[in-house]
Amino acid sequence: MEKCYKTARELSGFFTAVFAEDWPDVESRRATIIELEHEADALKAQLRSQLPKSMFMPVAREDLLELVLVQDRIPNLTRDISGLVLGRHMQIPVSMQEAFMEFVERNIDAAKKARKTIRELDELYETGFRGAEVELVTNFISQLDQIENETDELQAVVRDQLFELENELPPVNVIFLYRVIELTGEIGDMAERIGRRLELLISH
Repeated sequence: MEKCYKTARELSGFFTAVFAEDWPDVESRRATIIELEHEADALKAQLRSQLPKSMFMPVAREDLLELVLVQDRIPNLTRDISGLVLGRHMQIPVSMQEAFMEFVERNIDAAKKARKTIRELDELYETGFRGAEVELVTNFISQLDQIENETDELQAVVRDQLFELENELPPVNVIFLYRVIELTGEIGDMAERIGRRLELLISH
């Protein structure tokens, strides 16, 4: 989860470079995202191979693996976003940039909160998924829900701004901008889904 968050965090500098149309910097930041995404994949494979099927745990092995798969969507989405933007040298209209960056940053916040929630897993394990630690994680999950709601609201604002500009932009650009907005919003969705998977672990 730490690696997943670090990958998503790169989108901040990535889009700052996109706004400046500094394409060598954009390409460099995209390379960093790819490297982090590969490192996340390697950790996922390592975890899957080292988690014995016979290991006694307070939760099912399959539930933990599903949690890892949901986490893995965050670096995958980040890779897809950066690839689409760089590949087309996409330009975000100036009038949209402030709201768009706020939207990006809030989705990064969602990944950060998911990381904080995942960090409590070791304590949950020690307490046998009971007691005050469960209340703490439940509170984190509620905060994740709130952040995800905020990302949805910000996504609506950005989409509305793009809608107002549609007639001024090449139609193909508009289509791909909507796609970038959609993929970025999915980072917050995945962070919220991590909370839901943890909720399932706690309830068992």
